Amino acid sequence: MMNINKILKTEQQWASLALRLPLGVIFTAHGAQKLFAWFGGYGLEGTGQFMASQGLEPGFLMALLAGSAEFFGGLALLIGLLVRPAALSLAFAMLVAGVVVHGSAGLFVSNGGYEFALALFSSSVALLLLGGGKLSVDNLINRRLGQA
Repeated sequence: MMNINKILKTEQQWASLALRLPLGVIFTAHGAQKLFAWFGGYGLEGTGQFMASQGLEPGFLMALLAGSAEFFGGLALLIGLLVRPAALSLAFAMLVAGVVVHGSAGLFVSNGGYEFALALFSSSVALLLLGGGKLSVDNLINRRLGQA
């Protein structure tokens, strides 16, 4: 059984904050588009239909999973709670998006390519490796558990 300290462990640095805040905003907003049709999104039905058209079946379930990973993962990044598991789920979601949805269009986002998914993937992997950093709930909890 994995120790919670290993999940919450974080490097004592500020760089994670510079990644967590913008990624948290981006992922939360994109997840809200998929789940709730906010910010011009299509909601679960529309996103599910799109995902099914890309071969991601069942589309509704895939939209729910991707939207939940993005929305709740983004919120987790914003507050710095369970950053490593959130970053893992977000990296996986961006890997799928980059390969399945955008891969055939080449690199550039202006052509529907995977460059934005690649940037989000690599930033998520960085957070997976670094953890939440000094200013995170993970760090606070881990420090308190270490003192107990």
